[in-house]
Amino acid sequence: MMNRRFLNRGLLALAASLSLLLSAPVCAADEAPDALINRLTKEALDTIQADKGVQAGDVSRIIELVDEKVMPHLNFQRMTASAVGPAWRQATPEQRKRLEAEFKTLLVRTYAGAMSQARNLSFSVKPLRAAADDKEVIVRTLITGRGDPVQLDYRLEKTSGVGAGWKIYNLNVLGVWLVETYRSQFAQEINAKGLDGLIATLIERNKSNAAANAMPAKG
Repeated sequence: MMNRRFLNRGLLALAASLSLLLSAPVCAADEAPDALINRLTKEALDTIQADKGVQAGDVSRIIELVDEKVMPHLNFQRMTASAVGPAWRQATPEQRKRLEAEFKTLLVRTYAGAMSQARNLSFSVKPLRAAADDKEVIVRTLITGRGDPVQLDYRLEKTSGVGAGWKIYNLNVLGVWLVETYRSQFAQEINAKGLDGLIATLIERNKSNAAANAMPAKG
């Protein structure tokens, strides 16, 4: 498991990654993946500075923005399925619905806890190494601010049909892929308690995070 310093730096980078999507409209289907990440990051820095609710880590405000702005750019079902692992195939439609909802809440509240720190950041997008016909790519960025620079990379896939375009399905913070980190944690819960046990654990973790995020709200 990640140590405290690693986790804190990771949360700051993850907060920046979420924030970079908050002010973005749905992108054009033909926008290149590195251009997409570059554009959204620039727009996000303005959002962080302007939105007092985001700066304060207001969870209800962040959830509102996530639903409106972030979800069009994520393949969240793929993220959840990958995090759950092989057990996803045996999950009922209701279990999948609950897993997606609780995993989303977990990520949003994690971001919310670090959002107030995500200020005075700058970034660079590294040259994209991909062929013109690639359907999956990695866009590599570097977030700089307080402390050491933070590596933040995105895995994206090219989708077609309604809402076609590049969709994010995984994040790499400081060399660790987010989905794989959760997969190892979730696997332990599934092996011990099954899918319903994992859902129950996520519910409890979200309640604890909600209480922790609420404590400094009046301060």
